Amino acid sequence: MSDADSGLELSVILPTLNESAGLGELLDRLAAVLEGKNHEILIIDDGSSDDSASIGREHGARVIRHPYSKGNGAAVKRGIREARGKAVLLMDADGQHPPEEIPRLLSALADCDMAVGARARGSAQKVHRWAANRFFSMLASYLAGERIPDLTSGFRVIRAEIAKRYVDLLPNTFSYPSTLSVTLARAGYTITHVPIVAERSRSGSKIKPSSDGLRFIVILLKIGVGLTPFRVFLPLSLILFLLGMGWYAYTLATVHRFTNMSLLLLCTSVIIFMLGLVAEQIAQLRRERRDE
Repeated sequence: MSDADSGLELSVILPTLNESAGLGELLDRLAAVLEGKNHEILIIDDGSSDDSASIGREHGARVIRHPYSKGNGAAVKRGIREARGKAVLLMDADGQHPPEEIPRLLSALADCDMAVGARARGSAQKVHRWAANRFFSMLASYLAGERIPDLTSGFRVIRAEIAKRYVDLLPNTFSYPSTLSVTLARAGYTITHVPIVAERSRSGSKIKPSSDGLRFIVILLKIGVGLTPFRVFLPLSLILFLLGMGWYAYTLATVHRFTNMSLLLLCTSVIIFMLGLVAEQIAQLRRERRDE
């Protein structure tokens, strides 16, 4: 890293896929907001078929191009690895994240490790997407052990050292924000959420509710099992235990005996509980190795 690079305060990462319609306007707004701040803008062109890359170069951005689309999360990971600033700002290139909110995020970062632009009332968000985000946010809050009001917001700023430490854990899909939030929360880093009013996407959402929604649930469960396994195993064990005891009470009252189904449910409950204990110890060892 050169002496000029070492003084960079901020790296703005824009994962881009066919965003030429509004990219120039967004870069102009970014330039106005960040005027006077030592920063760089990285456009990670994820295999666009339009002229997004040339528009980025015309506006002075550093463009890194993928020969084919590897996914939104993969573009973000590439940007984090290439970033030279002390802080990394992640935002979408479709215009839904207003650059004018960046100073508020940077100000919030002074007292925490990551500041997230949480979509507030009045944001341009369809009802079914709002409901899905609320559901995922509640599930993630349970897994993380702290409140996460907007799990899927891709508008966030994080200290570069932390982002680079955990970049390998991020998936290549749109679910990288959820992984980042839960992982940092469980690792003990401080996160603050800044209310913002998101604008309407100029290119339309690329998230598919059916397939990506299922992927979100699977990834959250994988994060839970990997980072906070007892929060996944304990409820399942408790449910099976209560079912076993309930079935035992029912059969005792009706046929006056202890059935094999009750035994199966209770034994499975104990096995899952013990698996949770083992998984918790493995997760603890993994955390200690990463912190070394």
